[in-house]
Amino acid sequence: MVQGPTPRVGTMTGDDVQRTPDDHHIVVDGRRWRATDTSIPEALRAELVTELMRARRLVRSRGDEVRPFVHDAKVALGERGEPWWEEPSEAGRRDRLAATIRALLRGRETTTICPSDAARVVGGEQWRDVMPVARDVARELHDEGVVEVQQGGERVDPTQARGPIRIAPGPALER
Repeated sequence: MVQGPTPRVGTMTGDDVQRTPDDHHIVVDGRRWRATDTSIPEALRAELVTELMRARRLVRSRGDEVRPFVHDAKVALGERGEPWWEEPSEAGRRDRLAATIRALLRGRETTTICPSDAARVVGGEQWRDVMPVARDVARELHDEGVVEVQQGGERVDPTQARGPIRIAPGPALER
């Protein structure tokens, strides 16, 4: 059974889009698609949707080389990867955090993000429980050159950093 659409900023609305009663999927023209994670805070969800749309436009001009940008945004939104309504595996949570960090950094271009931004996307109301994993994923991405971990605007060794950190784009972050 399918119910009428639940309008949200940045999502499809209208007679052709419906949501399943469990809110896990939308139905467009009779085809079922995984819905965006409903626990993502609205401002971050809107930012990720904007990045998804930007990435889709880039596919038209740059082709397959930027398809990973679309994938990262969709994983961050919960539309790909492990189902957001189920308890994630450790690997699934880490994959979604990494995709969220990359997508948010691409969308913000020259600014930094806080690990709590990614934790809020992935962890919902229990985002504080996800913070140690988010910092660890940021460290791994730092080691790969995808991001830089900073404190006070300066690059720091994430294994030595104590207190608040920021995540900046690294030289290996594809844009």
